[in-house]
Amino acid sequence: MIYAIMIPLMVFAVWRRVRGSFGRQPIQRKRMISRMVVLGVIGTLMALGGLHNPRLLEGLAGGVLAGAALGIVGLRLTRFHRDANGADGYVPNAWIGGLLSALLLGRLAWRFLVLMPQLQDQAMAHSAPGMGNSPLTFAIFGLLIGYYICYFAGLLVHHRRFERAQAA
Repeated sequence: MIYAIMIPLMVFAVWRRVRGSFGRQPIQRKRMISRMVVLGVIGTLMALGGLHNPRLLEGLAGGVLAGAALGIVGLRLTRFHRDANGADGYVPNAWIGGLLSALLLGRLAWRFLVLMPQLQDQAMAHSAPGMGNSPLTFAIFGLLIGYYICYFAGLLVHHRRFERAQAA
């Protein structure tokens, strides 16, 4: 029953994420700020959950740092525009969005395939490691968290500069 709920939710989340990585996107300040807050909370909860294993924290911290660096690169490759209606928008780099999406999907699929045989055996189901109980998985989630927090914060700063330049 849990798979019947989780799999469609994950497919919907991935579809929205992939859709937001390509083409023109509107600048939505409140939505970007709320996403940064949610990602910060998720990162904090993951860090607190990983306190029992320093390797998990190392993976998360390394992923966040690499994600922030990738976010800066993504900002440099982002183009801003103003449409005919006067609404501001941006065009993110499709290669970075595609790479992050493929990396996340590949890692989730790999963990699912590795854990599925263990979860099918009821005797082993109680002793099976969790889906995110891997430093590499934490690093990939950290990469996404670091990238999007840095990218959205940079978009907001650059958007302000873009507005000032357009007004002048």
